Amino acid sequence: MGDMTMPPPLVDRSALQRHRARAQPDHLFLHEIIADELQERLIEVNRAFTSMAIVTGFPDFWGARYPGAVIVPDDDTLALTPGAHDLVLHVMGLHWANDPVGQLVQCRHALQPDGLLLATCLGGQTLHELRTALAEAETAVAGGLSPRVAPMGEIRDLGALLQRAGLALPVADGTKTTVSYANMFHLMHDLRKMGETNALTGRLRSMTRRKVLTQASSIYAQHYRNADNRVDATFEIIMLTGWAPADTQPQPLRPGSAKTSLADALGAKEMPLDRSND
Repeated sequence: MGDMTMPPPLVDRSALQRHRARAQPDHLFLHEIIADELQERLIEVNRAFTSMAIVTGFPDFWGARYPGAVIVPDDDTLALTPGAHDLVLHVMGLHWANDPVGQLVQCRHALQPDGLLLATCLGGQTLHELRTALAEAETAVAGGLSPRVAPMGEIRDLGALLQRAGLALPVADGTKTTVSYANMFHLMHDLRKMGETNALTGRLRSMTRRKVLTQASSIYAQHYRNADNRVDATFEIIMLTGWAPADTQPQPLRPGSAKTSLADALGAKEMPLDRSND
């Protein structure tokens, strides 16, 4: 009989919680950006939501933004009541989820019919400068790589997760924010205060060699220095929108049910396809 041992989860949730507990409110600028964007999107929806739930690892920030919302942690199993909410926000957690589809499925089950899910996370272009610099330095100095940054999805892949989770009218889009720092070490210090440092299960458990870090800082400055003699760091924020299925939502037409042909609509002559020589 084969080895039935399950592989360890990608993310060490205990480490993630420790990192988040050390986060400082004045360094949560990404959450500020996301909160403003979510507010704009809710205004555009033009619907009065009366039962909101927020899934997040930063309850103090989001609880202050939405005092009447139910706040639950983004644990592997979400403490959400099925069918209890007309709006669920899943904020800055999917890039640390061991099962992102499972997170979205649980959010869908928590929604009432035609309820709205808005999920935000960091996308695949996030910190590409830092990842490149560290990879080049560690390969040159240590001859190999260790897991340092959680794999973050691209927009298309994340949009597909909405469909897999059974959400209707799925939309995925993203924005990039560029932040400048004096050097790579200032960026890494900021990441610690944001609660976004390495929490991968397979991460290097010993201190990174000083030579790796100094060489990475040099590579970073060489390739990503800006006109102000600082270094740039990219944060890609992905926004996912989906609705709990409901009979009142627009439905796609069944194949073959169209009453007007495309040729008629375009005022063109419809020509039969001759495949006799195939």
